[in-house]
Amino acid sequence: MLALRNNLLKDKTVYSILESSLQQIVSPQLTKHNITLHLKRDDLLHPLISGNKWRKLKYNLIAMNTQGKNELVTFGGAFSNHIHACAAAGKEFNFKTHGIIRGPELDLNNPTLQFAQQAGMQLHPVTRLEYRERNKPDYLTSLQTRFPNAYLLPEGGTNEAALLGCKELAESLPHSDYIVCPTGSGGTLAGLIEGASLNTHVIGVAVLKQAEYLIDEIKSLSKRANSQHNWQLLCDHHGGGYGKFSEQLWQFCQSMLAAQQLPLEPIYSGKMMFALWQLIDQGFFPSGSKIIAIHTGGLQGLNGLRYRKLI
Repeated sequence: MLALRNNLLKDKTVYSILESSLQQIVSPQLTKHNITLHLKRDDLLHPLISGNKWRKLKYNLIAMNTQGKNELVTFGGAFSNHIHACAAAGKEFNFKTHGIIRGPELDLNNPTLQFAQQAGMQLHPVTRLEYRERNKPDYLTSLQTRFPNAYLLPEGGTNEAALLGCKELAESLPHSDYIVCPTGSGGTLAGLIEGASLNTHVIGVAVLKQAEYLIDEIKSLSKRANSQHNWQLLCDHHGGGYGKFSEQLWQFCQSMLAAQQLPLEPIYSGKMMFALWQLIDQGFFPSGSKIIAIHTGGLQGLNGLRYRKLI
């Protein structure tokens, strides 16, 4: 991984965003359990390209430039944070973007797709059947033929280059006993494992049902995950499955905004924080523990939830 990073950094193109801040969370519950909790506010990295989406994009954009590509092709659903971030990056750094959208039809009143189109992304809706081919070599070869000047980026942005950015995130943090993050595809967790010190325990909170399979995915992404035991994936806090959430969880998100000035959405970071709050109450963390939780952004998703009248 170090060799990949050094090779990519030979490229002189700089894709840079200022580092985000740490916010301490203070509450009677934390005082009661003698827990110190800080939140890494990666939602504030950039107004449009925030959170783990920027962390995953940074070295992929460098790789794109190193390979002499001037277009990006990627994949996502109609409300995808990844599609939103890639479209914004294309506009910000002046390269052409294409989104292969799980369809088969586009609803251009959808705020995510509306933004992506306004940012210059060309949207290509495909049937769900075709979308299932998105990771297969033959399909990717056909896309590369169709878009010869394009860099192909997987759904969600997770690949070896993405891990470099998430590893950097871990390396930027002050010492803590625990690092906690929401986990969808496993890329952010794998990168944090790569960058965290051995005496820091890294915890992923799975946001989808039956996520145990991600343990093998994480081990395939991170060599350190295979040999180290300072990490775990919690699979019982998904709230009903990906994209699903309870009224109680949404109320918790609203209460955190009111009490801590901390905006959360109930799909990723809100689900993680809700789980963290329950774990603290249950005595999961020893007294005196220092925890850093990662806010992975995705707040644009709130517009989609409002559009669908889910909040």
